[in-house]
Amino acid sequence: MPHDEQVQLAAEGFRLLADPTRIKILWALMQGESSVACLAELVGAAPTAVSQHLAKLRLAGLVRGRREGTFVYYSAADVHVQRLLTEALFHADQHDSGATADTPARPAGLDLGR
Repeated sequence: MPHDEQVQLAAEGFRLLADPTRIKILWALMQGESSVACLAELVGAAPTAVSQHLAKLRLAGLVRGRREGTFVYYSAADVHVQRLLTEALFHADQHDSGATADTPARPAGLDLGR
């Protein structure tokens, strides 16, 4: 069994990922680092909302910020965050397509980097 602290941290990470805008933000950050303004345009949300989402994701260790002058550029924290998101989206795509373990579906429009 995992330690209680590990379970709590994992649950908190999943809780933070249970928001469609945050999923979109992380997907965009998997493509490379980005500013709040660019992310807001990509995900179709107000920059203030994206900034609030990023603050929560940063505190949870899911994203990192790099300051350059007055701008902050965000990126996914590490390969583990990328794997988690990729697997979650792949699972959602398989579930949506009705695929089973015996007949895996090919994700439509989802580049898994494999």
